[in-house]
Amino acid sequence: MTKEKYGKDSVRTKPFLKWAGGKRWLLPELQKYLPNRFNCYFEPFLGGGAVFFGLQPRMAVLSDLNPELIQLYRVVRDDPDGLERLLHLHQTNHNKEYYYKTRAQKPTCPVEQAAWMLYLNRTCFNGLYRVNRRGEFNVPIGTKTRVVFENESFKELSTALSGADLKSQDFEKTIQQANKDDFIYVDPPYTVAHNFNGFIKYNDNIFSWEDQVRLRDSLEDAAARGAKVIVSNANHDSIRELYDGFGELMELPRYSVIAGPAGRRLPTSELLIFVGG
Repeated sequence: MTKEKYGKDSVRTKPFLKWAGGKRWLLPELQKYLPNRFNCYFEPFLGGGAVFFGLQPRMAVLSDLNPELIQLYRVVRDDPDGLERLLHLHQTNHNKEYYYKTRAQKPTCPVEQAAWMLYLNRTCFNGLYRVNRRGEFNVPIGTKTRVVFENESFKELSTALSGADLKSQDFEKTIQQANKDDFIYVDPPYTVAHNFNGFIKYNDNIFSWEDQVRLRDSLEDAAARGAKVIVSNANHDSIRELYDGFGELMELPRYSVIAGPAGRRLPTSELLIFVGG
């Protein structure tokens, strides 16, 4: 099988979705460590897909627990023209009254639901994805009014996703598919031990410290099969201890951009973990 090969300076399609914990900021640094060749790319916590779009591999298995997110990616891949038409309609009608009326009326048709989700993502407060206990999207309107961006090409996004198998499933099922010379990039929720009892909300589910351990074990199995692995995780003693002996650990400084005004965004750091090359 011919393995993927990438040039470090290639121009890539940008992610179309804003997502909490997205890794656009990481790409320039991460590209120094990406493998030049691999068979299939695996990303079990897809979110905004910044690393996937940075690589644009010919073959990929992309997954996330959020079924609406995966459905959106499938529509971008399979019906980019239909999605773009609906987004232009949302943009024409957008105002405060329309936003809240649309937010309250979730469609059932896949392409309409995908356009609904992306419209809300681009016009809600801070691009957050948040649902209440009934599973209803409840983020208030934000200040952005643009729904379709200048020079945005959903056909190019569709082409980038054409070789991707998109699944809504647990990370372990995705990682279990990876074999020798495949490449796995993992960016899990940043749960650490002894922090709120080791639990964090992940979509509508709880991502626990036990899940962090299960993730590490699953990645160790994949590495033993010959897969290449890069993990982004919290730079915390419990994570360092969890991955001790697994691979090379590197601290990466950054500024927090999760929420709040720029003056309150403090310097922090993340942990990168590498196995294979």
